[in-house]
Amino acid sequence: MKIVRRSDSDYFYLRCSLFGKTVCKSTGLTDRNLAEAVRIQTEASMLHEHVFGPKATKTFSEAAASYVKSGGSNRFLDRLIRHMGSALLHTIGQAELDEAARELYPTSAPETRNRQCYTPFIAVWNHAIGNGWADVRQWRRPRKPKGTNVVQSATQRSGTAPVDYERAAEFVAAMSPAPAMVMTFLFYTGLRPIEAFALDATDVDISKRWLAVRTSKTGEPRGVPLHSFLCEWLGPLVERGGELFRTPRGEPYGAVQNGGGGLKSAIQGARRRSGIKDVSPYTARHTVSTGLVIAGIHPHIKDQILGHATDSMSRR
Repeated sequence: MKIVRRSDSDYFYLRCSLFGKTVCKSTGLTDRNLAEAVRIQTEASMLHEHVFGPKATKTFSEAAASYVKSGGSNRFLDRLIRHMGSALLHTIGQAELDEAARELYPTSAPETRNRQCYTPFIAVWNHAIGNGWADVRQWRRPRKPKGTNVVQSATQRSGTAPVDYERAAEFVAAMSPAPAMVMTFLFYTGLRPIEAFALDATDVDISKRWLAVRTSKTGEPRGVPLHSFLCEWLGPLVERGGELFRTPRGEPYGAVQNGGGGLKSAIQGARRRSGIKDVSPYTARHTVSTGLVIAGIHPHIKDQILGHATDSMSRR
C-alpha cells in the first residue's frame, strides 16, 4: 500500500491492490507523516481481516454506518456510536450492552432504555449478521421490576394504547384528505409512520393485496397484507408513481424523528377540531396489534406483520 498525492488535490491518497481488493481513497490529510500513520493502520486492518475474517475486525461504528447507508433509521444511534463506536463487534456482549444503557440513560424507565438503546443496537446487530460481520445472539431487554405491573392512575401519553375503530374514524374525519389517508393506512396496516412515509408505489401490489416494507427500524425487510378497504382507494396513488403518500402540497413526507413526525401539524389540528386527545400515529400500530390478537392470529405471524424485533413487544 502506498500514499500518493494527486495533481488535482492537496490530500494524500491510499492506493493498493491487496488480497484481491483495490483501494483508492483519500486520507483527508495534507501532512505526509499523518498520512503514513493512516496507511500503516489501514494496511494492518486489511491484513487482520484477510487472516481472521470480517467478524474479527468490524467495529460497531462501521456496522452502524452501513446500517444507516442501507436505509436503516439513525434515530438514537448517535449516542450509542459515541459510547461503543470503536468497540469490535465480537467484543460486545450482553454485559457491554447493559452497561451502555445504564450509562446513557441512568434515570430512564426500562421502556425508554429499551426504545432508545436496546432497539437501535439490535437493529444494527441484525444488519451486521446479514453482512457476515457478527454471530446470531439472543439479547435480553430490560423489564419492569416485579410488583410494578399495576394500573397507574397517571394519564397515559397518546400513542401508547389502542382505540376502537369508531373513535379512530371520528378522529381521521377531522383531518384534511392527505394526512387522513396516511392515518387510515396506518390503522389498517400497523406500519410505523416512518415506514409509511418511505413507501414507494412499486412497493404496493394491489392485485395481490400485499406491500413490501424494504427499510424498517429492525433493519429487516418484511411483507404486510393489505386490507380490502385499502385496496378500494390506493389504486390512484399507486398509478401516480413515486412516493405513495404526499403532503397536501404534493411533497414527500419528511422523515422527522424527534419533532412528532411529518403528521405533527395534522394531528394537532385534528385534536383541536375533534376534541380527541388520545390518538397519534402510533395509536394505529397498537390498535392493529390488538386487533390481530383478537382475530386469533398466531403471535409469530403478528410479529412478522408488525416488524417486532422481539416477542416481548408482542406481549406488551
